[in-house]
Amino acid sequence: MLPYKRSQRVSDLLREEIADIIMRKVKDPRLGFVTVTGVDITDDLKIAKVFVSILNEEEKETTMTILNAAKSYIRSEVAKRVRMKFIPSLEFRIDESIERGDRIDRLLKEIKEKL
Repeated sequence: MLPYKRSQRVSDLLREEIADIIMRKVKDPRLGFVTVTGVDITDDLKIAKVFVSILNEEEKETTMTILNAAKSYIRSEVAKRVRMKFIPSLEFRIDESIERGDRIDRLLKEIKEKL
């Protein structure tokens, strides 16, 4: 038996494939440096929330607009690469965990300096 749920295995596979598609297939010069940090997929495999990290703060809005406009193309490319009965619909979201972690790190450093 496999060590974890099917939805987790599918989300790992989708993360790799979507990252490769964004990097190699989406041809938009306005698209900044994007990293796919994770994919959360529902247990019924119908909806996939794709979390992305965008390097440049000023390009976040433009990059999210481009990704949301290209999500049907990305989904069709995933369908060509992955053998599944149903390819989940994609929702792109900005991953704020890196910024949250950085803020916590700064706060801990401030506390350490005060002591």
